[in-house]
Amino acid sequence: MNHLNKIGYAELQALKDNYQGNLEDALKQTQNGYPIQYLIGYVDFYNCKIKVNKNVLIPRFETEYLVEKAIKYLQEKNIKTGIDLCCGSGCIAIALKKNLNIQIDACDISEDALKVAKENAENNKVEIHFFQKDILTGKIEGKYDFLISNPPYVKLDEYTSEETKYEPQIALFANNNGLEFYQKILEISKYLLNPNGMIIFEIGATLGEEIKKIALDIYPKANIKIEKDFNGFDRFMFIET
Repeated sequence: MNHLNKIGYAELQALKDNYQGNLEDALKQTQNGYPIQYLIGYVDFYNCKIKVNKNVLIPRFETEYLVEKAIKYLQEKNIKTGIDLCCGSGCIAIALKKNLNIQIDACDISEDALKVAKENAENNKVEIHFFQKDILTGKIEGKYDFLISNPPYVKLDEYTSEETKYEPQIALFANNNGLEFYQKILEISKYLLNPNGMIIFEIGATLGEEIKKIALDIYPKANIKIEKDFNGFDRFMFIET
């Protein structure tokens, strides 16, 4: 998780323009690690304005890069239907919908997160079917050409930067050394994906080979690519089943 609280001129100006309370008090909050994005109320994400509050994880640059890469892959394969699992603010699904001629659904366990996601879709003028689902225990109905997810992947004992304590912990941490959601998504992909489908993940920097092994156990003939983020860390996985 990268640090979110280095306040630049643009963020300071956005805070002045959008924060309704006392500016000095707001700046003191950021000094204690409180995310400035929550005070501003939104982030710019791949040419979309995404509302954020305490109910959703703040979109990172890595996830924006995931969207950029996903668009290229999906255009090459001429894929038309997809689902964003663990969608949070809806930023991934919204950015994909705005840039591709696709039908996309999105789900999350959190009703509060889905309220934010639906508002974001409306504000960005895209039509997405959102629904509430705990993907670890519930069955999803439907068939899709691709699945995309930036699921919780921080290990329970892993260090995270200070501001993450203000974000929804359910969106950050995962059991089984960070692998819990990848394992489950790969399992349910067997009935969710159409033939020759694609699975797209943002991954924890140390988890790539373990996720690849799980994927190959389920899809022995899969073509799997692990790609790096701007800092040179393994961050994205593309699985052609």
